[in-house]
Amino acid sequence: MAGKRFPWVLTQSVPWAEGAQYTRGTHDGLPLLSYGCAPRDKLATFRQLRAMGLRPNGQDPVAVLYVRHNASKKTVFASLYLIAKAAPVRPMTPAKWTALAKANLARRICRICGKDPLYPLPTSTRLCWPCFEAEGGLEDLEAA
Repeated sequence: MAGKRFPWVLTQSVPWAEGAQYTRGTHDGLPLLSYGCAPRDKLATFRQLRAMGLRPNGQDPVAVLYVRHNASKKTVFASLYLIAKAAPVRPMTPAKWTALAKANLARRICRICGKDPLYPLPTSTRLCWPCFEAEGGLEDLEAA
């Protein structure tokens, strides 16, 4: 049954090439490409664009890439964007750096003692280790 789920289909028009191209059908109305079949010089995922110092620039995805993981038996889908229409990443302004520093500081402040232990606190408790022990957090974990 391997390979039967997304058969090869000849798609008449695709945004990244002239003429017809073979794809794996459609997914959410977009051409579906399997791993290794997408042209790397024309299409990229969001993370690949970011690694190149680019952003999608408001464009919608032009295709969908799918990858099957053999170990977990899951299929993962990723949107593909045209590299030619991508724009450079906007630089960080001083105001953005300040806002990011405040957000990171808020992740480090203990809810009980109000101190900064110099590491991000767990999102489940937002407590530093001494306050977590004093609250009896270990007993709660062992009871569960």
